[in-house]
Amino acid sequence: MSTPTADLAAAGVSIWLDDLSRTRINSGNLQQLIETRNVTGVTTNPTIFANAITDANDTSYDAQVHELAASGASAVDAVFAATTQDVGAALDVFRPVWEASGHVDGRVSIEVSPDLAHDTEGTVAQAKDLWARIDRPNLLVKIPATKAGLPAIAEAIGAGISVNVTLIFSLERYAEVIEAYLTGLETAKAAGLDLSSIHSVASFFVSRVDTETDKRLAAIGTDEAEALRSKAGLANARLAYELFEKTFAGDRAKALLDAGANLQRPLWASTGVKDPNLPDTLYVTELVAPGVVNTMPEKTLEATFDHGVITGDTVTSTYEESHEVFTRLKAVGIDFDDVTQVLEDEGVAKFIDSWHGLLAQVTEGLEAAR
Repeated sequence: MSTPTADLAAAGVSIWLDDLSRTRINSGNLQQLIETRNVTGVTTNPTIFANAITDANDTSYDAQVHELAASGASAVDAVFAATTQDVGAALDVFRPVWEASGHVDGRVSIEVSPDLAHDTEGTVAQAKDLWARIDRPNLLVKIPATKAGLPAIAEAIGAGISVNVTLIFSLERYAEVIEAYLTGLETAKAAGLDLSSIHSVASFFVSRVDTETDKRLAAIGTDEAEALRSKAGLANARLAYELFEKTFAGDRAKALLDAGANLQRPLWASTGVKDPNLPDTLYVTELVAPGVVNTMPEKTLEATFDHGVITGDTVTSTYEESHEVFTRLKAVGIDFDDVTQVLEDEGVAKFIDSWHGLLAQVTEGLEAAR
């Protein structure tokens, strides 16, 4: 009997887990999710690693922390030693998936330091370091889609590094992300690199858009505003897919694809539903389209497996309706450009806070182990 996650995969959606820990790898749970939940990749971020490494019930990092303490490692060195080890191990688990998918899936992401969000040169240097240090062909280095991140994305792609572009909220910024990818591919092609080995996903955030927009709609308080609650996130993502289709059908992209390049796949991030009044699989079942990735927290993955209803493509027939949502949002007074800028600023700030919290916890652990 088919399952909803199998149906989702059959509809062209790659299911990635938005979580990673050493215990999940060592216990065999990650392999089990591959076999039973159709999981074909993993995304990580500083918050995920902070939760894993500072979990009082998880002792799997203790021995390594003691070794690092004895060697005199700094907190930053210790964090990257632990996270690169976990990502490398996960990449090995996914290696058969990577091979079976023609090198499309079986991917695991690791993010550059959030402190580099506005530092182009620092981002490029760390992306190159992580790429060399982990040394697995199915790795994705995560770079945020800040203004400083855009040229770093182009340079990393141009150097042959596969990139997960994260923290995309607006269509305007998404267009710039695609531009950076194509520019990077052109650089790589001019350098004689194998374009088929370079992969990228563009992580478009969904639920956070609804959270911020719905807060503003509630403040407006009219019937017209209330009727638009929980519509912006889906409409924004669906129009991102429209932009993806149009751009990669253009002459510039087609020339690169003909030379062996890969599509930069849209990835739906922030797919856990925050509003308890909404279906808990909303950002999965309503964002089904060929060739996308949906990265889910485990709770959303299990909800989808348990009761998700997959009816096929729920994106490409909705473009007119989605454009109308934004016409109506503007009419009731929503400044969506401001919404997405606030979300980008908050997203960067949250990752920086998680990163610094993790460094503080690791510093304590190193000092206690010395």
